[in-house]
Amino acid sequence: MKVHVEIDCTPEEARTFMGLPDVSKAHTVYVDTMAKAMKGVSNPDQLQDIAKSMAPMGAMGLKMFQNFVDGSMASKGATSSKPGGKSD
Repeated sequence: MKVHVEIDCTPEEARTFMGLPDVSKAHTVYVDTMAKAMKGVSNPDQLQDIAKSMAPMGAMGLKMFQNFVDGSMASKGATSSKPGGKSD
């Protein structure tokens, strides 16, 4: 049996309904900090260094996230029983 539910709401309404905190002020501060840090970046290597230093746990955090995504994709493909990667 498949049940599909479609909810039409804004992200703010969804956050409120789910009881999640409003992080818009923290997001604004983070975006402003990133914009200031990226001023004067003249090549991709500098941009990568800045991204690694500002990411949680630096390069190790980025690597852990990449491994998490790769593992999730591998397990999704391994458990799939239908062509195209779809399962019931």
